[in-house]
Amino acid sequence: MKHTRKTRNRWEDHYSRRAKQEKYPARSVYKLKEIQQKYHLIQKGDRVLDLGCAPGSWLLYAAEQVGHKGYVVGIDLKLVTVRLPSNVKVHEGDVFSTGDEVLAFTGERFHVVMSDMAPATTGNSHVDSARSFNLSETAFVIAQKVLVPGGSFICKIFQGEDFSRFSALVKASFKTCKNYRPKSTRKASKEVYVIGIKKTGQPVS
Repeated sequence: MKHTRKTRNRWEDHYSRRAKQEKYPARSVYKLKEIQQKYHLIQKGDRVLDLGCAPGSWLLYAAEQVGHKGYVVGIDLKLVTVRLPSNVKVHEGDVFSTGDEVLAFTGERFHVVMSDMAPATTGNSHVDSARSFNLSETAFVIAQKVLVPGGSFICKIFQGEDFSRFSALVKASFKTCKNYRPKSTRKASKEVYVIGIKKTGQPVS
Protein backbone atom coordinates (compact mmCIF):
# COMPACT_ATOMS: atom_id res chain seq x y z
CA MET A 1 0.00 0.00 0.00
CA LYS A 2 1.33 3.41 -0.94
CA HIS A 3 1.48 6.15 1.65
CA THR A 4 -0.43 9.17 0.37
CA ARG A 5 0.58 11.47 3.22
CA LYS A 6 3.35 13.84 2.22
CA THR A 7 6.68 13.36 3.95
CA ARG A 8 7.08 16.16 6.45
CA ASN A 9 10.32 18.12 6.50
CA ARG A 10 12.22 16.73 9.48
CA TRP A 11 13.40 20.23 10.39
CA GLU A 12 9.89 21.71 10.41
CA ASP A 13 8.49 22.41 13.85
CA HIS A 14 6.26 24.84 15.73
CA TYR A 15 8.71 27.70 15.25
CA SER A 16 9.13 27.03 11.53
CA ARG A 17 5.39 27.07 10.97
CA ARG A 18 5.00 30.17 13.12
CA ALA A 19 7.70 31.97 11.12
CA LYS A 20 5.80 31.29 7.90
CA GLN A 21 2.58 32.59 9.44
CA GLU A 22 4.29 35.75 10.69
CA LYS A 23 6.10 36.35 7.36
CA TYR A 24 9.64 35.74 8.58
CA PRO A 25 11.95 33.80 6.25
CA ALA A 26 13.41 31.63 9.04
CA ARG A 27 12.64 30.36 12.54
CA SER A 28 15.86 31.93 13.85
CA VAL A 29 13.92 35.15 14.46
CA TYR A 30 12.55 33.69 17.69
CA LYS A 31 16.03 33.27 19.13
CA LEU A 32 16.68 36.99 18.71
CA LYS A 33 13.22 37.77 20.03
CA GLU A 34 13.91 35.77 23.20
CA ILE A 35 17.24 37.56 23.65
CA GLN A 36 15.60 40.94 23.17
CA GLN A 37 12.77 40.18 25.59
CA LYS A 38 15.27 39.07 28.25
CA TYR A 39 18.00 41.72 27.86
CA HIS A 40 16.36 44.64 25.97
CA LEU A 41 19.52 45.39 24.02
CA ILE A 42 17.92 47.05 20.97
CA GLN A 43 16.30 50.41 21.62
CA LYS A 44 14.21 52.77 19.51
CA GLY A 45 16.43 54.90 17.31
CA ASP A 46 19.41 52.53 17.52
CA ARG A 47 21.79 51.66 14.70
CA VAL A 48 22.16 47.89 14.42
CA LEU A 49 24.64 45.81 12.40
CA ASP A 50 23.62 42.24 11.45
CA LEU A 51 26.56 40.07 10.37
CA GLY A 52 25.62 37.12 8.17
CA CYS A 53 22.13 38.54 7.78
CA ALA A 54 20.63 36.14 5.20
CA PRO A 55 17.86 35.12 4.82
CA GLY A 56 16.70 38.26 6.68
CA SER A 57 14.68 37.29 9.76
CA TRP A 58 16.96 39.13 12.18
CA LEU A 59 16.97 42.17 9.90
CA LEU A 60 13.17 42.35 9.94
CA TYR A 61 12.86 41.92 13.70
CA ALA A 62 15.63 44.43 14.46
CA ALA A 63 13.98 46.95 12.12
CA GLU A 64 10.76 46.62 14.13
CA GLN A 65 12.65 47.24 17.35
CA VAL A 66 14.61 50.33 16.24
CA GLY A 67 11.58 51.99 14.64
CA HIS A 68 11.62 54.55 11.85
CA LYS A 69 14.22 56.72 13.61
CA GLY A 70 16.75 53.89 13.74
CA TYR A 71 18.22 51.73 11.02
CA VAL A 72 19.69 48.30 10.44
CA VAL A 73 22.59 47.32 8.19
CA GLY A 74 23.14 43.72 7.14
CA ILE A 75 26.15 42.01 5.57
CA ASP A 76 26.16 38.63 3.85
CA LEU A 77 27.68 36.90 0.86
CA LYS A 78 24.23 35.56 0.05
CA LEU A 79 21.50 37.66 -1.53
CA VAL A 80 18.67 38.63 0.80
CA THR A 81 15.50 38.25 -1.25
CA VAL A 82 12.87 39.03 1.37
CA ARG A 83 11.23 42.43 1.09
CA LEU A 84 12.86 44.82 3.58
CA PRO A 85 11.55 48.02 5.16
CA SER A 86 13.07 51.39 4.30
CA ASN A 87 15.21 51.52 7.46
CA VAL A 88 17.20 48.43 6.42
CA LYS A 89 20.15 48.31 4.05
CA VAL A 90 22.01 45.17 3.00
CA HIS A 91 25.59 45.02 1.77
CA GLU A 92 26.64 41.95 -0.17
CA GLY A 93 30.14 41.26 1.08
CA ASP A 94 32.43 39.12 3.16
CA VAL A 95 32.46 39.64 6.94
CA PHE A 96 36.16 38.73 6.87
CA SER A 97 36.76 42.14 5.27
CA THR A 98 36.60 43.43 8.89
CA GLY A 99 34.95 46.55 10.21
CA ASP A 100 36.85 49.08 8.11
CA GLU A 101 34.63 48.37 5.10
CA VAL A 102 31.54 48.60 7.29
CA LEU A 103 32.49 52.08 8.47
CA ALA A 104 33.35 53.08 4.91
CA PHE A 105 29.86 52.50 3.54
CA THR A 106 27.81 53.41 6.63
CA GLY A 107 29.84 56.33 7.95
CA GLU A 108 28.55 55.68 11.45
CA ARG A 109 29.11 53.39 14.39
CA PHE A 110 26.52 51.07 15.88
CA HIS A 111 24.70 50.57 19.16
CA VAL A 112 24.30 46.82 18.62
CA VAL A 113 26.30 44.31 16.59
CA MET A 114 24.75 40.87 16.20
CA SER A 115 25.87 37.67 14.52
CA ASP A 116 23.89 34.50 13.91
CA MET A 117 26.59 33.15 11.62
CA ALA A 118 27.31 29.43 11.53
CA PRO A 119 29.80 27.44 9.45
CA ALA A 120 28.94 24.73 6.98
CA THR A 121 29.04 21.70 9.25
CA THR A 122 31.14 18.63 8.52
CA GLY A 123 29.88 16.25 11.19
CA ASN A 124 33.25 16.46 12.94
CA SER A 125 32.56 18.30 16.19
CA HIS A 126 36.16 19.53 16.56
CA VAL A 127 36.28 20.95 13.04
CA ASP A 128 32.80 22.48 13.31
CA SER A 129 33.48 24.16 16.66
CA ALA A 130 36.82 25.52 15.37
CA ARG A 131 35.10 27.00 12.31
CA SER A 132 32.39 28.48 14.51
CA PHE A 133 35.05 30.07 16.72
CA ASN A 134 36.72 31.65 13.67
CA LEU A 135 33.42 33.22 12.60
CA SER A 136 32.66 34.39 16.13
CA GLU A 137 36.11 35.87 16.57
CA THR A 138 35.69 37.75 13.28
CA ALA A 139 32.35 39.13 14.49
CA PHE A 140 34.00 40.18 17.77
CA VAL A 141 36.79 42.03 15.94
CA ILE A 142 34.22 43.89 13.86
CA ALA A 143 32.21 44.74 16.98
CA GLN A 144 35.34 46.15 18.58
CA LYS A 145 35.81 48.41 15.59
CA VAL A 146 32.27 49.68 15.06
CA LEU A 147 30.45 49.62 18.41
CA VAL A 148 29.92 52.83 20.31
CA PRO A 149 31.02 52.83 23.97
CA GLY A 150 28.19 51.22 25.93
CA GLY A 151 27.06 49.23 22.88
CA SER A 152 26.06 45.56 22.91
CA PHE A 153 27.16 42.42 21.09
CA ILE A 154 25.15 39.25 20.36
CA CYS A 155 27.04 36.31 18.87
CA LYS A 156 26.25 32.68 18.20
CA ILE A 157 28.99 30.12 18.73
CA PHE A 158 29.12 26.33 18.88
CA GLN A 159 30.08 24.91 22.24
CA GLY A 160 33.49 23.27 21.99
CA GLU A 161 37.12 23.61 22.94
CA ASP A 162 37.26 27.32 22.09
CA PHE A 163 34.00 28.34 23.75
CA SER A 164 35.58 29.43 27.05
CA ARG A 165 38.26 31.32 25.14
CA PHE A 166 35.66 33.28 23.18
CA SER A 167 33.53 33.96 26.24
CA ALA A 168 36.64 35.36 27.98
CA LEU A 169 37.29 37.69 25.03
CA VAL A 170 33.81 39.16 25.31
CA LYS A 171 33.94 39.34 29.09
CA ALA A 172 37.14 41.40 28.92
CA SER A 173 35.58 44.03 26.65
CA PHE A 174 32.09 44.45 28.10
CA LYS A 175 30.75 45.39 31.49
CA THR A 176 28.55 42.29 31.51
CA CYS A 177 28.85 38.99 29.63
CA LYS A 178 26.05 36.43 29.49
CA ASN A 179 25.83 32.99 27.89
CA TYR A 180 22.29 32.27 26.74
CA ARG A 181 20.60 29.38 24.97
CA PRO A 182 17.13 30.38 23.71
CA LYS A 183 14.25 27.94 24.18
CA SER A 184 13.68 28.03 20.42
CA THR A 185 17.12 26.47 19.79
CA ARG A 186 16.85 22.96 18.42
CA LYS A 187 17.60 20.31 21.06
CA ALA A 188 20.32 18.69 18.96
CA SER A 189 22.13 21.99 18.39
CA LYS A 190 25.36 22.85 20.21
CA GLU A 191 24.91 26.55 19.66
CA VAL A 192 24.80 29.13 22.41
CA TYR A 193 24.78 32.93 22.31
CA VAL A 194 27.47 34.96 24.02
CA ILE A 195 26.10 38.40 24.84
CA GLY A 196 28.26 41.38 25.69
CA ILE A 197 26.42 44.26 27.36
CA LYS A 198 27.80 47.81 27.61
CA LYS A 199 31.10 47.85 25.76
CA THR A 200 33.90 49.45 27.72
CA GLY A 201 36.37 51.89 26.20
CA GLN A 202 36.49 53.54 22.80
CA PRO A 203 35.99 51.80 19.44
CA VAL A 204 39.18 50.42 17.91
CA SER A 205 40.39 52.61 15.05
